Amino acid sequence: MQLSDLQPTLQRVIDEIEKVIVGKRPVIERVMVALLSNGHLLVEDVPGTGKTMLARSIARAVEGTFRRIQFTPDLLPADITGTSIYNQKTQEFEYHPGPIFANVVLADEINRATPKTQSSLLEAMEEFQVTADGVTRPLPRPFFVIATQNSVEYQGTFPLPESQLDRFVMRLSMGYPSPRDEADILLRQLGGHPIESVQPAVSVEELEALRHVTREIRVSAPVREYIVDLVCATRESPHLVLGSSMRGSLDLLHTSQVLAAMRGRDHVIPDDIKELAEPVLAHRLITNPETRMRRVDASQVVRDLLRQVPIPIVASGT
Repeated sequence: MQLSDLQPTLQRVIDEIEKVIVGKRPVIERVMVALLSNGHLLVEDVPGTGKTMLARSIARAVEGTFRRIQFTPDLLPADITGTSIYNQKTQEFEYHPGPIFANVVLADEINRATPKTQSSLLEAMEEFQVTADGVTRPLPRPFFVIATQNSVEYQGTFPLPESQLDRFVMRLSMGYPSPRDEADILLRQLGGHPIESVQPAVSVEELEALRHVTREIRVSAPVREYIVDLVCATRESPHLVLGSSMRGSLDLLHTSQVLAAMRGRDHVIPDDIKELAEPVLAHRLITNPETRMRRVDASQVVRDLLRQVPIPIVASGT
């Protein structure tokens, strides 16, 4: 796979996904950025906006396996990672893999599970492996977790801890479709659900090759310093009690490489950083009580910092 292959290949993938997810191309592009940057995605939105269909259509478009885990208060870690069951015929314990062993895993309403169950995802999301009964087993590659949570209803939920939120490369919201797009969706589903029409546009092996291509995108020293300045500004902001971690810097670096490749460039420019800063950093930040009382959220703080941190001047083609 070459850099020149990335744009047409992703175009085919996005076209297939758009058979199901109508009118949300910018969202789909950012989802692909998260996937190709080897990260995971947190989708925070109201019910019925297509979060499950997004995950299913991605799995079909990349010819990968898909599993859905419905998070509930009684869900146990073994229900996710798998468990060993005694076989009376062989008189041995046999490991039965859990639903985490898939290319695309939908963690639906992740904040409804207990913190203990939520933490069972940490090793899988960070190290792409699962340890059960003292044995470590690798997960299939690519391994992509799309976690969802309701942005309105908080009764009976357990807020995600900072360590869990930090594992997500990006947080997105899909939002309702426009009236025109909603009418188009109704038309498309008259004869059946369009998910069945989604065809594989790329194999998982080709997707892994594309990931390696994006890591070759050049990031100049001024742009790297811009990332560091922006992340350090979150740590020094008087409006925040918790700034971004080092993982936020790395995620901003890698996602900007993917975005540059999607735009047909072999180098990252400051505009790539500005476009991705809010979805990559905001969910990692915690505002102080005074800021919350003024109804200013972390996303607004990031937008303010983007106006304050000096933008480097980068020569064309560097």
